[in-house]
Amino acid sequence: MRHVTNLPAATKEEPHVEIPMSDGVRLSARVWRPVSSDAEPVPAVVEYIPYRKRDLTSVRDSMHHPYIAGHGYACVRVDLRGTGDSEGVLRDEYLEQEQSDAEEVLAWVAEQPWCDGSTGMMGLSWGAFAALQVAARQPPSLRAIVIASFTDDRYADDMHYMGGAMLSDNLAEAGTMFAYATCPPDPAVVGERWRDMWHERLENTRPWVLEWLRHQRRDEYWRHASVCEDYQAVRCPVLASSGWADGYSNAVTRLLGNLDVPRRGLIGPWSHKFPHLGEPGPAIGYLQEVVRWWDHWLKGEDNGVMDGPMLRTWMQESVPPSTSYEERPGRWVAEPSWPSPNIEPVTRPLSRHRIGLPVASSAASVSGAAGRETEVGAKAEAEAMTVQSPLSVGQFAGKWASYNAPPDLPYDQREEDGGSLVFDSEQLTETVEILGSATVELELSVNEPVATVAARLSDVTPDGSATRVSYGVLNLTRLDPDAPEALEPGRRYRATVHLNGVAQSFPPGHRIRLSLSTSYWPLAWPPPRPVLLSVYEGASTLTLPVRPTTAPDGLARSPFDEPEGTPPLTTTQLTETEQRWEVKRDLVDYNAELKIVKDGGMVRFEDIGLDVGRRACEYYTSVAEDFGSVSGESTWTMRFRRADWDVRVETRTVLRSDEEQFFVDATLDGYEGERRVFSRTWNETVPRDLL
Repeated sequence: MRHVTNLPAATKEEPHVEIPMSDGVRLSARVWRPVSSDAEPVPAVVEYIPYRKRDLTSVRDSMHHPYIAGHGYACVRVDLRGTGDSEGVLRDEYLEQEQSDAEEVLAWVAEQPWCDGSTGMMGLSWGAFAALQVAARQPPSLRAIVIASFTDDRYADDMHYMGGAMLSDNLAEAGTMFAYATCPPDPAVVGERWRDMWHERLENTRPWVLEWLRHQRRDEYWRHASVCEDYQAVRCPVLASSGWADGYSNAVTRLLGNLDVPRRGLIGPWSHKFPHLGEPGPAIGYLQEVVRWWDHWLKGEDNGVMDGPMLRTWMQESVPPSTSYEERPGRWVAEPSWPSPNIEPVTRPLSRHRIGLPVASSAASVSGAAGRETEVGAKAEAEAMTVQSPLSVGQFAGKWASYNAPPDLPYDQREEDGGSLVFDSEQLTETVEILGSATVELELSVNEPVATVAARLSDVTPDGSATRVSYGVLNLTRLDPDAPEALEPGRRYRATVHLNGVAQSFPPGHRIRLSLSTSYWPLAWPPPRPVLLSVYEGASTLTLPVRPTTAPDGLARSPFDEPEGTPPLTTTQLTETEQRWEVKRDLVDYNAELKIVKDGGMVRFEDIGLDVGRRACEYYTSVAEDFGSVSGESTWTMRFRRADWDVRVETRTVLRSDEEQFFVDATLDGYEGERRVFSRTWNETVPRDLL
């Protein structure tokens, strides 16, 4: 990244500004703005997240907020209620309180003498969620948003559930927020109140996974703040981006296809990162794009930002399987609109271990609504292909959303395929490229009332190695998502599995592989008992969103400049970091474990003289094929140290299940030095709801 110091406007920083809420709570903000804004007001850009502006996001913030401010904007980075140095308690994600607070923040910002009354919102992940959700509330000052790595559908396409199956990230991310929501404010900012504020958080926080487990269906809890419930509520322009290695690879195209406001989409090869920090590379000059967006929509400049394609995306080339990549080879392609006129759905029948040649008509040729029992006749004579997957299928699946630290992408799929039903295409004689979401239409039956199907699309090289390209998971009890019901063993159903969107080029000599399994642990929580799945050939298909290689790319060269930003804050690494991703199997007692360690070590933030440590561990275990033995555990340690102040929070959340219940055992401990000053334990059960 190119570090820029010579910017159009000289800036100044206010590290702690209090924003009053109507109920008396005060939120803490950090403000960068042009010096000239004292006399000449400017538009303001707000980032609103719970990840501690003073320390944990300060390095990242220092790279892009001063940069944007130096181009003539007031940048306001706000800690949510109950986080960082803001007062109050953070009890859950995306609550009404959070969104009404955001509206008050925008109103306060718009009224400041240094703001001209126009505001925008930007962010990654939670910050993007917040911006999109607040945009749907149409606050009067909000003129445009810039969002990265987000979803518009909190139930069907977030870290909690996929296709009605529960993801292990439901536990992992709950563990993350259990820790973040209980960290103390900094006494250097809030003074002697820090201890009372901290204990208020400790006393009023519960393990977040409990609430998320209580909503196993798409109910009002998930509909709230899901913009897909009413796309027309968003009335401001949207610049949306994500990465193919991210869990949020689908929402950009959904927004492009459903919003009717000015909008542009950008999807690279990245994991859960801002595009200017994108990993795997290539990273791009994202901040330049953001400034152009703000210049047009907040300042009214006629700079051509809306000229050109609606979507720019990275068409990934074939790579060997690996858990991480520094760069993904490929090229930028462009689409004038979405759905794109360049994409042709190509449907291929599934026969015994083969993906057949394209059928004459599109995916619509496979008729039958999801959940409808198949009519008797020719299809009833189709031969069944069966699989009952072991719990080991999924150990090389990687994370639902890659963070690229530790290496967390899926590894070679051949071992996974050993416990799966596999269909291969013929060896390709020419390049096949896809852009969008593949779908698998299955005629099937199962032998249990609760069953899951995981579908994986892989690029298979001539030597047999298999790189996963995309995947999808479906809880078959949710064939009708509005009316889940137990399955009737032996009955035939039609089911559609939607795979995550991707742009991928399959070269000549390779094969396209579809793999089906009845477990995908630990990425997805397994059903209560092992399931025998029967798939009927002749009536089951794979539909690929093929982008013909003759389609115009629309880009004569890379459309982006080199990544740039302002120089990051200075930090000092005091202790070593640790990153581990280990799969272990004991062939004596058949214990299996996936262990993930993310330890950033102790880091000194030199500008404020504060040492901060973060260590997170995840453990996913099982025994042989005992589906009642699966267990997930998330532990966190957060430590803050300065001179005579040394505080840490330790959290632990364990999730287990039997055929009827989920069991949650959690602990929260707060320490001043080595003295434990707070401790609480939870032991609770939540019924399984066809899951």
